[in-house]
Amino acid sequence: MGKKIDLNRSLYELVNEEPGIATIMMGLGFRRIAEPGMLDTMGRFMTPLKGAKMKRVDPAVLRQAFEAHGYEVEG
Repeated sequence: MGKKIDLNRSLYELVNEEPGIATIMMGLGFRRIAEPGMLDTMGRFMTPLKGAKMKRVDPAVLRQAFEAHGYEVEG
């Protein structure tokens, strides 16, 4: 696993560094991440773990989704 992701960093930072992260998050039900301006506003303070809690997505499912896409998960 070459890519690392810290689930405690903001979605804004993560997606700007690796745009494919948005696709993974959308696949988990976070469809609003694709709305214009949403990443620039909510994404600046929302982390994948906070989003999972709000959407009632098990953090283990979040972790597995990123690992399935070749990420080494931190946080």
